[in-house]
Amino acid sequence: MQREGEGTQPASESERRVGEGVQPGQSGAAPQVGAAPRSGVAPQSGAAPRSGVAPQSKAAPQVGVAPQAETAPPSGPAPQARVLVVDDDPTVAEVVAGYLDRAGYRVERAADGPSALRAAQERLPDLVVLDLMLPGMDGLEVCRRLRERAPVPVIMLTARGDEDDRILGLEIGADDYVTKPFSPRELVLRVDSVLRRARLPRRSESPLISYAGIALDPSGRRATKDGRELALTLREFDLLAYLLRHPGEACSRERLMHEVWGWEFGDLSTVTVHVRRLRGKIEEDPARPRLIQTVWGVGYRFEEAKEVVPDA
Repeated sequence: MQREGEGTQPASESERRVGEGVQPGQSGAAPQVGAAPRSGVAPQSGAAPRSGVAPQSKAAPQVGVAPQAETAPPSGPAPQARVLVVDDDPTVAEVVAGYLDRAGYRVERAADGPSALRAAQERLPDLVVLDLMLPGMDGLEVCRRLRERAPVPVIMLTARGDEDDRILGLEIGADDYVTKPFSPRELVLRVDSVLRRARLPRRSESPLISYAGIALDPSGRRATKDGRELALTLREFDLLAYLLRHPGEACSRERLMHEVWGWEFGDLSTVTVHVRRLRGKIEEDPARPRLIQTVWGVGYRFEEAKEVVPDA
């Protein structure tokens, strides 16, 4: 486990090439993290390495990344917010930590699951950037154990083809995910977004929201169903709060992604997964939901149904 010093500017040749996506003798490459072989050997044709960094040409599209110039500038992290970066690839960890450090975060690093859990036990971070494919204890198990201890926000780093694992990660409590290869600047924006929502000011005047046996306290970030407290993740709480504030309205997945996640782009399956998980916590029978109803071809509507229709 290593701690990044405040204000540290990574200057090694390997990070310069990784962070900027440039091999010696090349220039103008878009920064990409997560595509090079772990050994540091130049990728061979047809290879599909799991992690690391690959130099990308200007023509190569970035998976899941919006053009940087069109992205709303982040408001910046809360003062001295602490981020734990968990990745067994030292090159990826170094680049991610470097970008977060320059964005104003205090960064701590761990190379495997047990050391990450020890670091969180010693001092709970404000957010965890967690690689899914860790040796020994994988990222899913690390996420599960972190969420059992406290509702710390988690952003998962996943390989491009790991859709099932990505969905499982969201289901066990991850707040967001970034697919490799990724732009480090996009990751910083995602970290900013998750922390902004996690640290929304608690206003005493925030009214209690109550509907269909569910009571939501936005100020205390607490929710109950028929008097029983609900264990909700950050996104689940925000999603439920939004639906409760708009009862009877048909909300598209795009609208929910914009209003709840604050994203202008992204994988809409993220919304689907969170709705499914939220149903599992508030519905008597999640397969026949009475509260969060599917509006076919549109999205979802929060309204207590008189007749229950099985949800496909």
